[in-house]
Amino acid sequence: MAFWSSTSVFTSKVPRKILFMFTLSLSVTYLFYSLMSCYNSLQFPLQENYVYQGRLVTEETTFVTLREKLYSASQGFTEFTEAERTTSVSILQEHAEAEQRTVEWIRTQASPTKSAAAAYRTTALEREHQEFSTTDSELRVNCTSDYGEKKLPQAIIIGVKKGGTRALLEALRVHPDVRAVGNEPHFFDRNYEKGLDWYRDLMPSTLEGQITMEKTPSYFVTNHAPKRIHSMARDIKLIIVVRNPVTRAISDYTQTLSKKPEIPTFEVLAFKNRTLGLIDASWSALRIGIYALHLESWMQYFPLSQMHFVSGERLIVDPAGEMAKVQDFLGLKRIVTDKHFYFNKTKGFPCLKKPEDSSTPRCLGKSKGRTHPKIDPDVIRRLHKFYKPFNMMFYQMTGQNFEWELEEDSETRSSQD
Repeated sequence: MAFWSSTSVFTSKVPRKILFMFTLSLSVTYLFYSLMSCYNSLQFPLQENYVYQGRLVTEETTFVTLREKLYSASQGFTEFTEAERTTSVSILQEHAEAEQRTVEWIRTQASPTKSAAAAYRTTALEREHQEFSTTDSELRVNCTSDYGEKKLPQAIIIGVKKGGTRALLEALRVHPDVRAVGNEPHFFDRNYEKGLDWYRDLMPSTLEGQITMEKTPSYFVTNHAPKRIHSMARDIKLIIVVRNPVTRAISDYTQTLSKKPEIPTFEVLAFKNRTLGLIDASWSALRIGIYALHLESWMQYFPLSQMHFVSGERLIVDPAGEMAKVQDFLGLKRIVTDKHFYFNKTKGFPCLKKPEDSSTPRCLGKSKGRTHPKIDPDVIRRLHKFYKPFNMMFYQMTGQNFEWELEEDSETRSSQD
């Protein structure tokens, strides 16, 4: 009886609007707790300028937003007296302090150990990559630990070194339906013993409809790479960027020279016996350019319909045109167009830009665009002669004429990487 009496006195002294606000704040606080239980992993998609971006919603942002909204709600009731408004704000502040304490508690509860994280990854693979995070036995809210899921690549840029693979990859990454690894995994030539789970874990998370890609140019010249890739995914799409093998060899040498200035000259390395004109095809810089030899290994496992050959030369002079073909090959909408490129005369190749603004175009790093050393024209002529039969065989195998022989009669020019 005393309880009901005290309750009656309380309700008579506290306006109904204050009780309403108190109830509303409790409801929102409960919603806040539910959201915060997965604060460390909840992400929302954001599509901006044709590029998807993941935005992590942190507990501090949620805390401030809810507090501001609740305070605004109390200000919105113009019928409130000043005393009632003061009481409402006081109640909200008390709940804000409680929310802040909850934030700190959740932060400590949601910090798994490394061993627990490893166990979670194993469980996720057994449950079709569905990962869950639980912060409290009474508030169990399932949240994906990463937006989307990690998949093995559906397309790989397998070659060739110094052909323009980095430029192609960066252009493809502009497309909203392409997710690619920035670094070269070297899985099928150096890290194969680590297993497919290790390889998959390197990949970025993708949404349904997005393509996972990677780039490792050395795959094209690795003997066991075709079989290994075929055993992983026999329907995978392969992209090969090729370039005049003579220019490619000089570019390859230029890169090595920048790291090892003490190496012999290009002319010395290119010949077994220069007097007799014997080319040293065992030198990797020259051997890579025998494209027909390497392609033969790939054609034992994959049909030409699963391969796309990009001209390294046309990728420089007409990047949009080459990108249109690549997007068609991958089954993508043609989003990356000429509006995304700006030709940098200093570097000698196109740079990427955002078509909707006038910000500075994004070019490749300093390791790209090195000036080639001057090579004896006689050496270049001999190399063109050496590569000619292999080029003709390559044209026949691919059904494409890259017209590299046209450069043989023209004056040798100082090309860029």
